[in-house]
Amino acid sequence: MRIVRYGNSSDDVFEKNAFNLFDKNTVLTVGTYDGVHRGHQGILKKMRELADENGSRVVVMTFDPHPQIVLKRDGREPVRLLTTIDERCNMFEELGVDVAVVITFTREFASTSAEQFVRDVAGKIGVQQFFVGHDHMFGKDRGGNEELLQRLSTELGFEVHTVEPLSCNSVVVSSSKIRAALSTGNVAEANEMLGRPYALVGSVVKGDGRGKTLGFPTANIVPLDENQLVPANGVYVVTSVIDGRVEKGLANIGRRPTFTDDTEATIEVHFLDYDEDLYDDVLTIRFHTRVRDEKKFENKKALIAQINSDKEQATELIL
Repeated sequence: MRIVRYGNSSDDVFEKNAFNLFDKNTVLTVGTYDGVHRGHQGILKKMRELADENGSRVVVMTFDPHPQIVLKRDGREPVRLLTTIDERCNMFEELGVDVAVVITFTREFASTSAEQFVRDVAGKIGVQQFFVGHDHMFGKDRGGNEELLQRLSTELGFEVHTVEPLSCNSVVVSSSKIRAALSTGNVAEANEMLGRPYALVGSVVKGDGRGKTLGFPTANIVPLDENQLVPANGVYVVTSVIDGRVEKGLANIGRRPTFTDDTEATIEVHFLDYDEDLYDDVLTIRFHTRVRDEKKFENKKALIAQINSDKEQATELIL
């Protein structure tokens, strides 16, 4: 898959040479696609099928940083990301996308009107089939929607395909609903909507070594992207690929109330069958299920007994 990254203004993005990207025979979609969840996957699979029938290419135009991070509004919590841009692009490739156009999203770019954006896309990238989610809006003041695309389609020579929403257990799949589920620790619901275990990418940093003194050495994880969503405090069954092998573990997210009065939550992972030095490594931690809430124990003995119980449960859950 080809990845093309553009600059931070509409003039930079749609410069006249446009990296020689123009090809009218294009099946295209535009969106943030954070999470590349099952609804997104359905859109991309339909695009790939249509492209294969017509000998077309599949192009996804996406944005980095996330528009809501750039256009943050006073009083609102910043959006928490389900995927980094690299993760998104990797999943695009797995789903058969030929070209990922990554636009550096800025306030200047956000001032581009929806109509001008569509005209620029058609003229510089090329589009014959334009796919859009049923409620997706884009452009300045979110003025772009299916109605605008239909109005421009005849003039600019493309067809509009509106994809209906996907539901899981009677819930319409969306990135915001996945974020809400993870924020309450409901990884089972989030994973159902994602179609895979939720993953957090982070680097291993030096901790206080307390886990090792208890007999449960941990890898202390700091997310690579400060905007990545960290699930709610608690204990989770996780896996990670280390040295080419899937390692099972328990992740504790929280303030470690038995020993400290930390105000900031930390992420500590104890791998069940791996205790080598991982400092400075970058790991992808996949969350499979939530075991329990984080809680304060009376003493070390009680905590050790609980961790051993957690380990038994984790072993059963991920055999």
